Amino acid sequence: MALAFDEYGRPFIILKEQERKSRLRGLDAQKANIAAGRAVARILRTSLGPKGMDKMLQSPDGDVIITNDGATILEQMDVDNQIAKLMVELSRSQDYEIGDGTTGVVVMAGSLLEQAEKLLERGIHPLRVAEGYEVASRIAFDHLEKISQKFEFGPDNIEPLVQTCMTTLSSKIVNRCKRALAEIAVKAVLAVADLERKDVNLDLIKVEGKVGGKLEDTELIYGIVVDKDMSHPQMPKRIEDANIAILTCPFEPPKPKTKHKVDIDTVEKFQTLREQERKYFDDMVQKCKDVGATLVICQWGFDDEANHLLMHRNLPAVRWVGGVELELIAIATGGRIVPRFQELSPEKLGRAGIVREKSFGTTKDRMLYIEQCANSRAVTIFIRGEISCSVAVEAAADRHPGVEQYAIRSFAEALDAIPLALAENSGLPPIDTLTAVKAQQIKENNPFCGIDCNDVDTNDMKEQNVFETLIGKQQQILLATQVVKMILKIDDVISPSEY
Repeated sequence: MALAFDEYGRPFIILKEQERKSRLRGLDAQKANIAAGRAVARILRTSLGPKGMDKMLQSPDGDVIITNDGATILEQMDVDNQIAKLMVELSRSQDYEIGDGTTGVVVMAGSLLEQAEKLLERGIHPLRVAEGYEVASRIAFDHLEKISQKFEFGPDNIEPLVQTCMTTLSSKIVNRCKRALAEIAVKAVLAVADLERKDVNLDLIKVEGKVGGKLEDTELIYGIVVDKDMSHPQMPKRIEDANIAILTCPFEPPKPKTKHKVDIDTVEKFQTLREQERKYFDDMVQKCKDVGATLVICQWGFDDEANHLLMHRNLPAVRWVGGVELELIAIATGGRIVPRFQELSPEKLGRAGIVREKSFGTTKDRMLYIEQCANSRAVTIFIRGEISCSVAVEAAADRHPGVEQYAIRSFAEALDAIPLALAENSGLPPIDTLTAVKAQQIKENNPFCGIDCNDVDTNDMKEQNVFETLIGKQQQILLATQVVKMILKIDDVISPSEY
């Protein structure tokens, strides 16, 4: 660093950036990267499984989040290291593609990195390790295909889906209500799913929460729930066979584009102005009545006079409904969003069997339920409140000559990280438990033996109804392997200078 002056005598500092940059090469760079990845995995390791511990995270503005969901923990963490950010992206990819296994994929990647470090210290080239991992991941992937079982399901047989969903929820805070919540989740997805195309538009499922009450009060509404109430307390709280006008235009007189000023110097002029305003409101209400609307849902607000007139003309209304909610209401009711009163017509009205206002508890919070909609494919959830692969990969290692067999064996050891963590988090002796389960798997040739986290006296996961989706586990193995390969191939790290 040097001090210099410009032609006007003003001082400025010259920083010799290149000399200040820190640089790691070769094995040192790889070890530093592995340490960063393992640090992230170590944080999540204790949160794995049904007995996993929770993490408390505080945001910069003071909000506190308590969770054991891997994706949420990593999303809220402030991560600076680039390799650690890769692990965050890994968890995010698993969440985006599958929606489950976000903790497991990071723990698996951390374990693969740990095993890779031992191989690097023995002088094995990183590329040979990466190639061995790639071979091992394909073996594990194919073995999962062999041991998987297909369950038939349909609208009338949802039990296999409910059991899979319960397995996913068993590691979350809501596990005491996992049966009820699993059924709600499955019914919600089936309501919006196109089973022929195997396509689900999750945007059609809205999750609405309300503080107070019990978690058991969670319910599935085949329709839309809006956190609003009727604009006037004397409007009817229940409307059957509702014809809904969905408006983005306000109930108010038109405003000039330019600045204006109205001088009123007599009572007659004031009366004329008031009558003109009333006529505007009257015409707007009449247009809604003429097309047959029995309920108005408006994106904007309206003043007391318009509200009073709507109540007197027997036209219930809801105001200040958000744009996203307005779109969902339009999709659910089969209506069209109308930007101007002049464009209102009977075919643009949405239809719902029941629209009702419901109040909750002592707080008297009110919400609007729109049910029995014309298009029922929009729902709202309202809330209150791997071992067999390791054996197969280990057996396959002997069939591969060359250095890769060490990497394949290490991959098998890395796969043991998840059952070890499950046993440890459940208060069981991890090594003894894992070796006993492995021995049982080989002796009985039963790939469904696992860690008995819930103490139900059987290691058979099929008997315990612990199911996991094939694609979810395959995605975990492939994503973790690809990220570890990427990290192992980095042999030069140049960090910016710190001022």
